[in-house]
Amino acid sequence: AVHKCPPLLWKVEHPPNSHVALDSFLLMDGALHLQHQQHSTSSSSSSSVDYDTPTNVYIHGYQSWSFSGSVVQGEVQPKSAMPKVLSAAFNRGGMVLSGDDAPTASGGYGDHWSKNLEGNLSVDYDDLAADVEDHDLNESTAFYKSDMFTCISSNGATSSQYDDERILLDEEGGPALIVGFLSQREQYGAILMDSELRRFNLYACHEGVVARRTVTSDWAYCQIVDSSSYDEEAMVYYVHAVGDHNEARPMEKGLTCGWCSWYHYYSEIDHDSLSKNAHILEKSKSSIGFNVCLIDDGYMTAWGDWTSLKPGKFVKEGGMRVLADAIRAKGMKPGVWLAPFACDKFSKLAKENPDWIIRNDAGRHANSANCGKFFYGLDATNPGVRKHVYDTVKRAVEEWGFDVLKLDFLYASCLEGNGKYDPTMSRAEAMHLGLRTIRAAAGNDTFIIGCGCPIGSAVGFVDGMRVSCDTGPTYRPEFPLPHWDNGTLPALKGMMRNTMSRSPLGHRWWHNDPDCILLGESTKLTDDEVVSAASIVAMTGGMFLLSDDMEKVSEARLSVAKRIFPLTGVTAVPLDLHSTINDGMPSILRLWCAEKPTQDNKTTDVSAKEIDIISSSETSGSMSPGKILREQASKIECEVGYSPGNDSDPYSRERSCFSVASGLGSWTVVSLSNWMDHSAKLSVSFSALVSHSIEDFVAMGAPRSVLSLDADNSSPGEVSEHGFHVFSFWSSEYVWIPHQTLVDNSPLIKKLKPHESEILHIKPANPTRPQYIGSDLHFSCGFEVESFEWGNNHVLVLLKNGYKKRGSIFVYLPESKGLDRTVVTVNDKPGTVEIVAKPTIGNKHDGKVFRVYTEIEGTGAESDGSVSIRW
Repeated sequence: AVHKCPPLLWKVEHPPNSHVALDSFLLMDGALHLQHQQHSTSSSSSSSVDYDTPTNVYIHGYQSWSFSGSVVQGEVQPKSAMPKVLSAAFNRGGMVLSGDDAPTASGGYGDHWSKNLEGNLSVDYDDLAADVEDHDLNESTAFYKSDMFTCISSNGATSSQYDDERILLDEEGGPALIVGFLSQREQYGAILMDSELRRFNLYACHEGVVARRTVTSDWAYCQIVDSSSYDEEAMVYYVHAVGDHNEARPMEKGLTCGWCSWYHYYSEIDHDSLSKNAHILEKSKSSIGFNVCLIDDGYMTAWGDWTSLKPGKFVKEGGMRVLADAIRAKGMKPGVWLAPFACDKFSKLAKENPDWIIRNDAGRHANSANCGKFFYGLDATNPGVRKHVYDTVKRAVEEWGFDVLKLDFLYASCLEGNGKYDPTMSRAEAMHLGLRTIRAAAGNDTFIIGCGCPIGSAVGFVDGMRVSCDTGPTYRPEFPLPHWDNGTLPALKGMMRNTMSRSPLGHRWWHNDPDCILLGESTKLTDDEVVSAASIVAMTGGMFLLSDDMEKVSEARLSVAKRIFPLTGVTAVPLDLHSTINDGMPSILRLWCAEKPTQDNKTTDVSAKEIDIISSSETSGSMSPGKILREQASKIECEVGYSPGNDSDPYSRERSCFSVASGLGSWTVVSLSNWMDHSAKLSVSFSALVSHSIEDFVAMGAPRSVLSLDADNSSPGEVSEHGFHVFSFWSSEYVWIPHQTLVDNSPLIKKLKPHESEILHIKPANPTRPQYIGSDLHFSCGFEVESFEWGNNHVLVLLKNGYKKRGSIFVYLPESKGLDRTVVTVNDKPGTVEIVAKPTIGNKHDGKVFRVYTEIEGTGAESDGSVSIRW
């Protein structure tokens, strides 16, 4: 697609003029014209659908907690249900001057601008307002607004075809339009759209910045992606370009699995409770390899007074250093929470430095919009504030000894208001300067987790990034909070929605932080909701954090966490990201698993001469768009082979497929989720779920869900006439599905309870040899295997034995003489086995699926984790 539909990139500049205050640059005034056409569906060449109207728009939120997800055309964009005084600053990204808010001589924007202008400049505000034409899109007239970027698409269905139980797939839809910015260093960007998704305006928002120097926009990006290029999802090229432009290194510091104090203790933490949980984490490392223990909010007397530990709660002398050293001694990296650009109104910092606090246009303290408490935002344009932040971060790293920093409420450095030290700096420039200060103080070796942070600002600076609102002990917000909120309030639903809808950013810009999994029975979450949270975290492959009193977690709930550990480091593709009709929540995620390809099978680079692109000189601290596009000709491909522990390019952005042991073959891992409040039979096209040979992965650059439906053209042992093994991970259920299901394009149907998820493994059946079907040990049903070997009358499975695990593996054995007299040994001891299925694979090929009960001691002994089957 990058060859057929190269993106357009451009920027604009405004010359210095201290008599000019800028509201915004309008970089594109677009009218979307769609050609009425017929497009053959993937299911049959004889059927077709018309694509002549957009059906969905992907809304991207301003910062970590803001709503992000696909909205059906014509439906109202989800907003926060909280009053603006408690939510506006959370979601205030780029703002565009509207006719209703036009500057007037009596105040408003006029007052805002006049305070920043030099000299006596006469401005005719009535004429300025008159220039805003009726059809212009602004904050008052736009129906949709997206921050930084958006994607307008068609899911290939009309409203009359919508069915709650049928999953519409992006690959069945029409073309998509992606519009946005490569960075948010100069201004915050906003895309405004009408209700029909026919008009859109792309703005770079200054909000009254005085042009005392040349004012430049960030690079703008616009691309049309054809439906046939939905090898992954429509925004993949844009997301790669942003990562490259900002020189993000998402894989530099490895994967994070840890514990956070917040969701059980909240601010009521002390030395003893932290030490107790650190001790339990150390003892649990034989089952879950915790590598981070994070001390969250609550250790200080006030935000801003970071060295003022709560009396009686912590060791007086070296309290934080003592905790950090104790955590490190238990084999984990110590982490600590800070809100470096925030302070409480009663803090010592606020009383001694009132000029550091951002003020609004009326001269009052700017609103921080936190529903928990009111706090002040510290002005990042002020050198005194930056020194305070630098010293605070450096102290946490060097004096206190913390290796991981969770930096929260970062948006507080760029609150709305002209009461700031430097009026020539935009809010985005202030945030950029603040993040540069933080990284300089922390050093490159410190793992920084951004939270409550403008998304576009953080690319290239943070190692992990919160991509969702806070999770919570309930599925939806609970009284006194409004349960209908779709914005920023703590709840599991909002956490999972943003985790899925922002999954394309994971391992391309940073490690996505989906927030913590809550296992404790003290919450109101059902078992199905806990499993769904674990499934989404596992499939999206980001950070993995627990946040309970570990002493009170039951073994049943803890086993859920054990079954998704270790992390794969790979992020699934949401197949209905741009097509979902369920509150922006995708229902299906897909991973690919395959044996590692040989060097001979890898693709060769495509010459940059084949791409007609613009050229640009390098900009400081970023890669030029021209260089990005030249490299993308060969980079957007699915190179199988990333595994945790292996040497990996820190700049690598490959994802969606991971390598497995030789002999396991290739298959798909698919999670299906029912987000409705009633049980439902979800149906999805089976052709979207099948795997293909490794040659298909490499040759095509990225896997297509639908190749030839003709069995004669299939790769041996892959999409073949022998059908498919389908294994349900959480329920340990097996079923064989005939190949005719694929030929007829019959749907896969799965009944799920409310808020329930299941992870399916779909592997092409091969009746000529034994096959590993899966296990209940690890959600991938393959990542747990060290090797899989077989001969004429035996199978030997070696499971990875680094961690204790207990459960079962499932193996298919083709029909052969003596198969009814199997002998199984587990860890060189007699094992227990049962037959769970006798699939009829064709007329001549029968066989049996065996369940073998196994236990891994985690000793590393040669026989530990070995399973032998002989007949």
